Amino acid sequence: MTEPGAAVLTLVKGRANHLRHLVEGLARNHRLPDCLVVADMNETPVALPPAPFPIRRHHMPGPALPLAAARNAAARLARAGEAPVGTLIFLDVDCIPAADLVKALVADLAAEDALICPEILYLPAGATDGEVTEERLLGLGLRHRGRRFPAQGLRPEPNPGLFWSLAFAVRAATFERLGGFDEGFSGYGGEDTDLAFRAAALGVPLLFTASSRAFHQHHRISDPPLQHLPDIVANANRFRARHGVWPMERWLAAFLQRGLVAPDGPDRLRVRRMPTPMELARAVCPPGRLY
Repeated sequence: MTEPGAAVLTLVKGRANHLRHLVEGLARNHRLPDCLVVADMNETPVALPPAPFPIRRHHMPGPALPLAAARNAAARLARAGEAPVGTLIFLDVDCIPAADLVKALVADLAAEDALICPEILYLPAGATDGEVTEERLLGLGLRHRGRRFPAQGLRPEPNPGLFWSLAFAVRAATFERLGGFDEGFSGYGGEDTDLAFRAAALGVPLLFTASSRAFHQHHRISDPPLQHLPDIVANANRFRARHGVWPMERWLAAFLQRGLVAPDGPDRLRVRRMPTPMELARAVCPPGRLY
């Protein structure tokens, strides 16, 4: 019996060099993906690097960052080909896959119907300058202190709030059964946690795997992400109304502390004011901050 295909899905807005490193990492994989789908949110389509596998593009330009809609569009395009796609591997453009990532996640999903997250090792600035080898990335990558991965096998993670859409795999049929990401989450924030909470409610567990990893390419971050304030507040309200708890609690607390948001009744928040240019600048983290 022919093994169902595996598609890797990524989103791109800017970060052409990150995309190049992602594609090069996939090209080093022991099992190549059957296709890479790029949801391209750039006004001018990004140049697609050469690859030993098909690359499909879904162009959706615009000023916003519609993460839920872009991921759903990529999943639809992955399943639109003639060959059946059984595995969807979501990999953000700032990730470089390890050489065994595709093969390992396909095997994990053959054993377990779940949302499966590989570990992410965070790279410092300059890690991808010059020749990129997995040995070099392993030597430079640092683990995330807030997420514990098993030494071997798969570990159930009971807290769906620790799901990250940065890198995860799911059976295509399960993703369809879950209804994909909820596109009512506009822009940035909360759409991934909502998927994990809905999956848990339907009996689809979250598993952390030791089978492979990906390497997060360095880029500038803001903490808290003040540039996404309206999206985060709107999405937090949507999440609270559905699940009865607040997502992104640390960010919301930081917004409250700064007087940017205020309660709007017992279970809602409203934007009180937008951040000033000085506040936006102060939220930008120094280059040594990896996540």
